[in-house]
Amino acid sequence: ALESDMAPVLVVATNRGITRIRGTNYKSPHGIPIDLLDRLLIVSTDPYSEKELRLILDIRCEEEDVEMSDDAKELLTKIAAETSLRYAIHVITASSL
Repeated sequence: ALESDMAPVLVVATNRGITRIRGTNYKSPHGIPIDLLDRLLIVSTDPYSEKELRLILDIRCEEEDVEMSDDAKELLTKIAAETSLRYAIHVITASSL
C-alpha cells in the first residue's frame, strides 16, 4: 500500500533512538518496525544558525516592506534563536502595523 502511486505522504518525527517496538520484544531504530523502516526516506534536520536566521529575517523584512535598523534585526535574530523563527516573523508583521 505504501508503494502505490496513490499512497499518501507519511511524515514521522521521532527522537527515540534504538528502542523496543511496541507489542514485541524486538528493538529497532525509533521503535519503528524494520519492514516499515526499510521503506522510509530518513531526512536529518539541524537547527538554523544565527547567520541563516538573520538571512531569512532580512528576506522577510524585504517581502513585508518593513525597514528595520541593524540593531533591531540583531535583536530579532536573537529572539528567533531563543524562541522560534515563526514568532520572530510575527513580530515583524506586528511591528509594521
